[in-house]
Amino acid sequence: SVTLFSSRYFTGHTYNPDGSPQYVKGKMGVGETIRGVVKIFTVAVTIVVVAVPEGLPLAVTLTLAFSMRKMMRDKALVRRLSACETMGSATTICSDKTGTLTLNQMTVVEAYFGGEKMDPPDNTQKLSAAVSTMIIEGIAQNTSGSIFEPEGGQAPEVTGSPTEKAILSWGLQLGMKFSETRSKSSILQVFPFNSEKKRGGVAVQGDSEVHVYWKGAAELILESCTSWIDKDGSKQSMTPEKVGEFKKFIEDMAVASLRCVAFAYRPCEMSDVPKEDQRADWVLPEDNLIMLGIVGIKDPCRPGVQDSIRLCAAAGIKVRMVTGDNLQTARAIALECGILTDPNVSEPTIIEGKTFRELSDLEREEVADKISVMGRSSPNDKLLLVKALRNRGHVVAVTGDGTNDAPALHEADIGLSMGIQGTEVAKESSDIIILDDNFATLVRVVRWGRSVYANIQKFIQFQLTVNVAALIINVVSAVSSGDVPLNAVQLLWVNLIMDTLGALALATEPPNNHLMQRPPVGRREPLITNIMWRNLLIMVCCICTLLYSSYLWPFCC
Repeated sequence: SVTLFSSRYFTGHTYNPDGSPQYVKGKMGVGETIRGVVKIFTVAVTIVVVAVPEGLPLAVTLTLAFSMRKMMRDKALVRRLSACETMGSATTICSDKTGTLTLNQMTVVEAYFGGEKMDPPDNTQKLSAAVSTMIIEGIAQNTSGSIFEPEGGQAPEVTGSPTEKAILSWGLQLGMKFSETRSKSSILQVFPFNSEKKRGGVAVQGDSEVHVYWKGAAELILESCTSWIDKDGSKQSMTPEKVGEFKKFIEDMAVASLRCVAFAYRPCEMSDVPKEDQRADWVLPEDNLIMLGIVGIKDPCRPGVQDSIRLCAAAGIKVRMVTGDNLQTARAIALECGILTDPNVSEPTIIEGKTFRELSDLEREEVADKISVMGRSSPNDKLLLVKALRNRGHVVAVTGDGTNDAPALHEADIGLSMGIQGTEVAKESSDIIILDDNFATLVRVVRWGRSVYANIQKFIQFQLTVNVAALIINVVSAVSSGDVPLNAVQLLWVNLIMDTLGALALATEPPNNHLMQRPPVGRREPLITNIMWRNLLIMVCCICTLLYSSYLWPFCC
């Protein structure tokens, strides 16, 4: 068999009858020379083909597609295929509170009106008829929800956001007739709820006067109030002692993990109301308000959230809560969920959105690493937090459900929108949709993402081991003896079977619990780790030793 050539001579070997090799030498013709060149060229090309891991794209696509289908069964809809793997590298999760960490099933459990605590919260017997009428009018008119009151004594159907539904349901307990109340007055101007100001308002005209009703964050509404209404309907001045009493009640409700919503109003003269054609530009007055009262809304934590957050901590993933509630309520929920373990933490572990917003870019990056809870935050504060964390090298996952959350979802490495409460704008800006709005589902997504990364690494290690071993054997054999153990067709068959069957086997391996017991990969970690290189070299040495022993055995005997 012709193996090496030089000019017009060839060397080769044949076998004697007893099996021993007999080397021969002679002149090589033109045909033999061409065939030798073609053979060497073919083997060289085949070696190059084998050296390139053509099965890697197949393995990556298979494992991503397989994981995407499995994640769908776990209530996670993947919109961008590569997000499966990216989620496994997440180092921090910026999560909303309402609906994600909590059940989003809100109910009014405490109320403070007329200067006294109402126990139960729907007990208005101590309040005068005028105060009760203003409370009911403010609830019915200043809302984005509605109540359908069927005939035949059936229970009314309340629609709207969870907060609106809780307040409207409480209004029904007070005796509110929704349609009747709204028909008694007409709406002149509406100021929809603003996430920056944390309030919403409406101007309504009754029989003889105009009232501007406000509803929003309790401590912010309180700052705008200069007086309050007692239980008899008399207007009282907002003294420092009374301000302290209101703040104490707000703090007590917040410590009990209640969302505090305040109701206030301001009478307005008809002369101060613009004409109808100029009313579109009318800015409702927000100062000198009269405090009506405060309600505390309970939103219990989801079952299993504590276990999920504990699992994230063991996996090296820091969970940060970003909420619009005040700091005390945010602290109480974070303690209940397990995000905070020490109730006495202070800045910057727990920080207000306004404080974070006023920092410089460099200061934000330094503070961002330490933040566990951000209260009274706006969508822009969430965006600033995401940017600061990414600049610090974190792989950031963000949850969001509102239209204003779209910039943060788009900026994050992985945007996760809520399938139930999420808006279409938020879903379009996200990479993965959590269909059941549950934080535990998000943790399962992380588990699948780590499985994708691990499967890709397993396939790379497997393929490189076989490729390097085959190349070393062929190259060393060709240089030393002039012959190759595996010809081109055999190498291609090994490569084909290795790529397809190996990819199928390793790409479809399901995740295990061990994946959540190691730190995240991070942004700058190499795909082929030192441990993989060590395993690869050891296996290559073993394979080469075994195959060379088998190949040289006939010549040694």
